Amino acid sequence: MSLAKIPNRTDYVDEVYKSLLDAISAGTLAPGERITQEDLAEQLNVSRSPVLQALRLLKKDGLLEEAPGRGLVVAQLDPTRFGHLYQVRGSLDALAARLASNRKAKIPLSLIEAGRRAVAGHDVNALIDADTAFHKAIYEASGNPFIIESAMLHWIHLRRVMGAVHQHQSGRGCIWDEHAAIVQAIHSGNAELAATLSEKHTDLARESLILNLANNDIVPARMKA
Repeated sequence: MSLAKIPNRTDYVDEVYKSLLDAISAGTLAPGERITQEDLAEQLNVSRSPVLQALRLLKKDGLLEEAPGRGLVVAQLDPTRFGHLYQVRGSLDALAARLASNRKAKIPLSLIEAGRRAVAGHDVNALIDADTAFHKAIYEASGNPFIIESAMLHWIHLRRVMGAVHQHQSGRGCIWDEHAAIVQAIHSGNAELAATLSEKHTDLARESLILNLANNDIVPARMKA
């Protein structure tokens, strides 16, 4: 495990939380890995107090859990739970795409370009950020603020699922082609096609994730070549 040090500041809790969330999402902190307050404080170059607060928040969010005899560990990726989460996301994505299409909203093509650059760079967190920005843009383009509010309730876990999917980008290299097709349907005002493509996109991502979890293929990003 290797984490980037946090610049010297008075209040570190948000920065520590984000750093650990990024590490968990990208697989740098792997499912089942033991977490110690002292080790994290040393690696991040901060005191133990903000680390303790950040760990409490992550535990409350369900990203960390207590393991008998081991203390605090990174929560496992549960295929059933995340499969259910992706079903909810698929419905929200389809609705957002349909509404955005009805408005013929213009989704910036720069988001697709940024995603393809992230794929070429093989940086899992950059891939997650690009994926997040793309889907948020469609939520916002829907014109319905409750869609993005609903999605944000689960976004921490969706971010982690995105990280797990993107660790197997070789198997899902068509992700940004799928995104581009969704944008094209929205720009043309084809609401049914946009909704269908969006739901299929999340279905494929869910199937890929569940398959990789079932085969125990999700491994820490730092162990990849």
